[in-house]
Amino acid sequence: MTSPDLPAELRAALNARLEGLSRSDAAGRAAVISQTYREGGGSGTIRTETDALAYALARMPATYAAVVASLNALTEIRPDFAPASLLDVGAGPATATWAAAETFTSLKGFTLLDANGALRTLAEGLFQRTTRLHDASYQLGQARALLDKADPADLVVASYMIGELGEAERATLADALWSKARDTLLVVEPGTPAGYARIIALRARLIAAGAHVTAPCPHDGGCPLVAPDWCHFSQRLQRSRAHKQVKGADAPFEDERFAYVALSRARIENRPSRVLAQPDVGKVEVAAKLCTAEGVVVARVPRRAKADYASARRWRWGDAV
Repeated sequence: MTSPDLPAELRAALNARLEGLSRSDAAGRAAVISQTYREGGGSGTIRTETDALAYALARMPATYAAVVASLNALTEIRPDFAPASLLDVGAGPATATWAAAETFTSLKGFTLLDANGALRTLAEGLFQRTTRLHDASYQLGQARALLDKADPADLVVASYMIGELGEAERATLADALWSKARDTLLVVEPGTPAGYARIIALRARLIAAGAHVTAPCPHDGGCPLVAPDWCHFSQRLQRSRAHKQVKGADAPFEDERFAYVALSRARIENRPSRVLAQPDVGKVEVAAKLCTAEGVVVARVPRRAKADYASARRWRWGDAV
């Protein structure tokens, strides 16, 4: 499994850019940017190099961790998947591109699309320290228009970007994203009820268009969860000193909640069940909420079934079992 922590090359590139940057200024800019996103806005407030760096410091580690966790779930179901090309839509500072490059050594071609010039400039600067991504193509403009001209790719990723669009735009973009995926499309969103709702709507639309779920769902049917419940997962990541400073936080780690779906052209047979919450491990039994091919169940594994109990004790939220 790929580590959820930023790769050493990326950390070194970020640290080099941080020299001389006021942490208090970066923290202030990060707070404004985060508030804009929480209120449903986009990246329009990111206009300068300081803005882009503040955003990268505050959000890049958590976004990277969520994308890596999603890609790890994909590769666990399809260990033979070896994409040669990546299309990163709404790429921002190229977080998903770094995550995909770490996950798949098979990737050779990288194309990124985004409308924010400051984030593109930062991404291209970070690429200079790695030969792997040095020749990546980062195109500036509106994603929908650039998608029409983009070549298809084996793996298409849209992370933390469809929430910036209206409902009608999201439906049109979903079709465009799928049309460019030769094999697999991965969409990652915040692990909120609203983020989950966007994932479920896209999932249903593309299944109707012929897509098949690879992860996290063990089926292509409708989501069996009933409100106020919603499907989301959590990934813990370590905070660097700079990360803590810009977030105004003391804890050495944070937990990123996210929702995702990986859709593929080919149907995956015998998909495993998915752990939907942290299991309750007791002295008598392990109780775990699972999404199965037949729906949501609470699996109870008694201690007297020693081998099964020992295995269930190791289950974690988000695991395929």
